[in-house]
Amino acid sequence: MGDRHVLLRGLPKVDEVLQDKRLVLFYETMPRPLIVETVRDAVGDLRTAILEGTADRVLTQDEIMDRITAILTEKKKKPLRRVLNATGVVLHTNLGRARLSREASQAVMDVMDAYCTLEYDLKSGTRGSRHLIVEDIVKKVTGAEAAMAVNNNAAATMLVLAALARGKEVVVSRGELVEVGGSFRIPDVMGESGAILREVGATNKTRISDYRNAYEEGVTGCFMKVHTSNYRIVGFTEDVGLKQMSALGKELGLPVIYDMGSGLMTDLRWYGLDEPTVTDALKDGADVVLFSGDKLLGGPQAGIIIGKKEYIDRMKKHPLARAFRVDKMTLAALEATFAQYIDREASVKEIPVLKMICARPHELKERAGRLADMLKAACPDFHYEIESCTDQVGGGSAPTCELEGYGIGVWKEELPAQKLERKLRKAPVPLIVRVNHDRVLVDVRTLADEEFPLAVEAFLSVAEGAPADGTGTLSHEAGTLSHEAGTLPHGAEIFPHMKGGEI
Repeated sequence: MGDRHVLLRGLPKVDEVLQDKRLVLFYETMPRPLIVETVRDAVGDLRTAILEGTADRVLTQDEIMDRITAILTEKKKKPLRRVLNATGVVLHTNLGRARLSREASQAVMDVMDAYCTLEYDLKSGTRGSRHLIVEDIVKKVTGAEAAMAVNNNAAATMLVLAALARGKEVVVSRGELVEVGGSFRIPDVMGESGAILREVGATNKTRISDYRNAYEEGVTGCFMKVHTSNYRIVGFTEDVGLKQMSALGKELGLPVIYDMGSGLMTDLRWYGLDEPTVTDALKDGADVVLFSGDKLLGGPQAGIIIGKKEYIDRMKKHPLARAFRVDKMTLAALEATFAQYIDREASVKEIPVLKMICARPHELKERAGRLADMLKAACPDFHYEIESCTDQVGGGSAPTCELEGYGIGVWKEELPAQKLERKLRKAPVPLIVRVNHDRVLVDVRTLADEEFPLAVEAFLSVAEGAPADGTGTLSHEAGTLSHEAGTLPHGAEIFPHMKGGEI
């Protein structure tokens, strides 16, 4: 018991710890009550350990402060954090899908900390409609009669069916009853909308006669085609094209809905991406087209609905339109993203998703070489090798499209690749990489040039055995670097620590 009293007397007082100069930086970035709570808990844990007999010595002041600052450092980390995507998957669902363009990001910044004209008409000084914010620019870019935006494409599907086919049958091919991310299935979404699913055809073959035979006057509400954007059925197959379905819809007086999902605005077949475009869907006669904002469009998460005005107007008035409405930041990003499509040629260079997909192999190889040189200068103890690789579009888009890419294979003796991957994940700005056999692969397709210094900093945090400060300025042997400055190869993993991760 005497030893315990000695140990207890050696514990610092909470007020004394709070005066320690090592907490100064935390006072600048964290609420004082949180720091006080952390210090009190840390000292309390030490006291409990002494009373329970699990502590055999008095910790030094430095040891106590190291323990407290480590806890505070962890508490400073937010659940939603920036990471570096070096996986080569452009639309990585786990990592937030589409990366916004500078213009879209700036548009969000302009409205997020200010009042704005979300539902205010400056001309009349009366209440306006948030639906009108993006409608004109979407109509201009797509050629549609009308448009609106909701919070994602699943919401768009539910709203369309609830407004146009509640209590009626919606005819869909069995081969198009897709399951999207998070185990949400088209039949389930359809059921929640109040529409009734009418399956036609077989999994691999559906004919136009199947739709005609399913039609019952007063019972059938619409025909629906779903683009299989996250899988392909190949071999002995047959499906009904949108033109055929639209012609039948006009003949029978039924609206034809096309859920195309991916939302590609520009023909990218020249770059190896054979996906239907939004404008082609309208030209083929679809009455309503819906697609995601954060896939191949390259914008924020949203569900975009375009088509005939009579149908869009019905959706705007539906009660679900309010439940699924988007906020000012989403609308700002959408408006800016669509505006970039007015110049289609420039959009390929300015919208990150398109720029990444359209990057040429020789460009990627050159960029990989530049990053490798930076890594060699900063971390000479690692081995580096430029490697060709196969990249993916991801995000449930273009499942059979393989993109020829380049990355840097990195390895170090006595440091297993899996362990290196975990350490890079714990960097100040986590670097997410592939693991390919005995090395990690840093794929440059999904890394921007201005992120190269951060990638180097991640490796430095591993090489030095301690976290870097994460301030964004790197001063080591490599000099000072400013932040301003699907099939994978055999044996490769994108998230080796996750099981069933959604790509």
